Amino acid sequence: MFKKAVFFDRDGTINVDYGYVHKWKEFRWIPGAPEAIKLCNQYGYLVGVVSNQAGVAKGHFKETEIKNLHSRINKDLSLIGAHIDRFEYCPHHLDAVIPEYKIDCPRRKPNPGMLISSLNFWKLKPENCFLVGDKDLDIAAAKSSGMKGYLFDGKNLLEFIKPILIL
Repeated sequence: MFKKAVFFDRDGTINVDYGYVHKWKEFRWIPGAPEAIKLCNQYGYLVGVVSNQAGVAKGHFKETEIKNLHSRINKDLSLIGAHIDRFEYCPHHLDAVIPEYKIDCPRRKPNPGMLISSLNFWKLKPENCFLVGDKDLDIAAAKSSGMKGYLFDGKNLLEFIKPILIL
């Protein structure tokens, strides 16, 4: 059984953030991201992605498109023997144009809901996990859930994560 996990924010951490990325043709890996995920897999970490997806609430795309993209991400990762174990996303936003998504959701970062959901699902202790994200709200969510958070510099995710995994 796994006893540790690494969580990644999506847009800006594992893929280039062009704004409301929801289709494979728009998706571009951050340099070193597939290899970083593979390294985490090899070190015995469960790998999760936690992502705010306000584009749903704002009417830019549907939840099915997020799920399809996440499936395609894992298909691409499988080509190098890597995978993401769990995708969590929050489609809610207070500026929603679609009424059912206009809520102050405890899952939306900087709230820790997505992380807590995965910790409970996997029965993990937060001190055995960490998050890598590109925004302060990612780090705030990590801290609120009891885990360490690392602010990604946007350069090469593999080089960024190597020293963290060695700790």
